[in-house]
Amino acid sequence: MKQSLSRAEEAVDRVWLWRGKDVRISSLSGGLTNENYLVEAGGERFVMRLPGSSTELLSIDRANEVFNARAAAGTGIGPMLLEHVPELNLMVLEFIEGPTMSPATLQSARMAQRMAESFKRLHAAARFSKDFDMFRLIEEYLRIVDEHEVRIPPDYRQRLPLVGEIERAVRVGSLASVSCHNDLLCENFIDDGRSLRIVDYELSGNNDPCFDLGNTAQEASFDDELRAVLCEAYFGRLDPQQLARMNLFALMSDVGWTLWGAIQAKISALDFDFADYYATRWNRALAVMDSDRLQGWLRQAQREGP
Repeated sequence: MKQSLSRAEEAVDRVWLWRGKDVRISSLSGGLTNENYLVEAGGERFVMRLPGSSTELLSIDRANEVFNARAAAGTGIGPMLLEHVPELNLMVLEFIEGPTMSPATLQSARMAQRMAESFKRLHAAARFSKDFDMFRLIEEYLRIVDEHEVRIPPDYRQRLPLVGEIERAVRVGSLASVSCHNDLLCENFIDDGRSLRIVDYELSGNNDPCFDLGNTAQEASFDDELRAVLCEAYFGRLDPQQLARMNLFALMSDVGWTLWGAIQAKISALDFDFADYYATRWNRALAVMDSDRLQGWLRQAQREGP
């Protein structure tokens, strides 16, 4: 089902910012959870975001998102939140001029360094409303899977003991939690010519910064060299233990978002092949879990000291 402009047109009437102005609306592509629109009013451009259906089953807390979006905007990395209509969970956001990123446009050491700079600014934001923990989210998603009879890969639960081993490993060198995005699709980066801005805070929460680093490395298909560049740019030195933790969190992104995709395949009205999405995620995770590299990361993540 394509985004409904009639729904958007009805929502526009609830926005105080545009009252009395000639308004034009068009769909924006790229969202996998919500409906996003470009709104032109009074010679200015805005982004209007309407939530997708049943997104509470994805453990998305809209009040948490609004709080965190405002905090992220205060760093200059998130877009400004210009208006919020609570009854509709509607958000009117600053339109950021500049190209939306993709895995191809992020494939360079310079872009990895710019990503690290954006993370350092975002992670210095005022503390977010709630915490985020992928391991606990997986437990919650599995509860939803059982309750709503969601189809997941048949061998998913067989890998949960390994997930527990990964959790124990990343806890050894854990860092103080900071304000993290936690859902760093390449398309959530926009280059405004000065900074790589980061949009979409619906899964944001206080978390270990290595989760953001690993998650974005996975989404951008970074090889070992670019992951090392990202690590060094963020920490100021190449830290083998934190690099290993980044790689383990990169794997956990695929493990966790496999369930997210499976739930979306059951509930979403968006025109997107979520079944292929979660199958691709899971197959990529399996390839890593069955590789020799995983054991190396587990050992390095638990090795304290230089």
